[in-house]
Amino acid sequence: MIRHIVFFSARHKADVEAVRTGLLALGDIPHSRFFEVTLNTKVDPLSNEIDVVVYAEFEDDAALAAYKAHPLYAETTSQVKPLRELRYSADIVAAT
Repeated sequence: MIRHIVFFSARHKADVEAVRTGLLALGDIPHSRFFEVTLNTKVDPLSNEIDVVVYAEFEDDAALAAYKAHPLYAETTSQVKPLRELRYSADIVAAT
């Protein structure tokens, strides 16, 4: 299983909800086993730059690649990209 975790910060704090709402559309792509978009609770005293987190699980690399190749992925990226400042992504193989 692949865990796909992406961290976003909004360019302007007024756009945080627009970033979150825009990213929710990615949940309509059928290749993930689990998908969620959440706001960062910002309770860490050392780092609070991240506003929104996307967490998804995929059966394998092929499912993740199909997710990223879906037309809705490109459409969502084009809508959210102008609103974001930072984007960090990590894909990890989960221990079974």
